[in-house]
Amino acid sequence: MTAHETGTREEWLAARLELLEAEKALTRRGDELARRRQELPWVRIDKKYRFETNEGTASLADLFNGRSQLLIYHFMFGPEYTAGCPSCSAIADGFDGSVVHLANHDVTLCAVSRAPLAKLQAYKRRMDWSFPWASSFGSDFNYDFGVAHTKEQWESGAVEYNFRTMDFRPPAGQDNSGLDEFASRVETDWATYRREGPGVSAFALEDGLVYHTYSAYERGVDGIWGMYQWLDRTPLGRNETGFWFRRHDEYDSQ
Repeated sequence: MTAHETGTREEWLAARLELLEAEKALTRRGDELARRRQELPWVRIDKKYRFETNEGTASLADLFNGRSQLLIYHFMFGPEYTAGCPSCSAIADGFDGSVVHLANHDVTLCAVSRAPLAKLQAYKRRMDWSFPWASSFGSDFNYDFGVAHTKEQWESGAVEYNFRTMDFRPPAGQDNSGLDEFASRVETDWATYRREGPGVSAFALEDGLVYHTYSAYERGVDGIWGMYQWLDRTPLGRNETGFWFRRHDEYDSQ
C-alpha cells in the first residue's frame, strides 16, 4: 500500500483545479519574462571570432547560416576532454528534433565547444547527432561569454560565471569523490572539467552586424533540458541521488 496520500477522483479534481490556477500564473509569468528577454538592449559584437565547422573556417556571422537569429548552446567539451560532458549530452539529445523547426522560423541553432573540430565530429558520430557544432579552439569566444575559465582564475577562487563571482573549488577536507567520478566521465579531473561551463546565448544579425541579445547559465538552461521537463510531471519528480544519468549509449537498457 502506498504511503502517499490517496483520495477519490473528486478530491483529486479539486486539488488539480487549484494547482491549475498556480500553473496558469506561472505560464503568464513565463510569458512576461520572455517579453523582457526580447526587450534587453542589443550589444554589438565587434571582435572577430573564428570557428572551425564542417564547412571550414567561419565567422560568428557565418554561423547564422543565412538567418537573422542565432542560438548557441555552450556545450562543455574542453580540449582536454575525451568525450562531451554527460549533462550537456543529455541536453543535446533534444536538439536534432528542434533544428529543422527553428531553421524554418529564421533561427539557427548551433553548439559551440572549445575542443578541436575532429574531437567534436567523432563524438557527434558516436552520439548519432546531426545538429551544427562548431569548434572555438584557440578563440576567446567561450571566455568572453563566461563559459570557460583560465587555470589562473580557477586557482584564484574568483571565477566569473552566471553574472557573479564564484569559487568552484571544493572546500578543503570535503569528500570530492562524487565530483571526481563525474569528471572521470570525460577522463579528466574536477578542476579541468569545471573550467568549462554550460550556457545558452542568443544573437541577432542586422545590416551585416552581429549583436549579442541574451545569455543564460546554470539553471537558466533547465528549460531546454528535455528529460527534466518530463520528470517534473511524474509522480516522483526528479527524485535524484547523485549523478544518475548517463550518455544515451551508456545505459544497460533502453
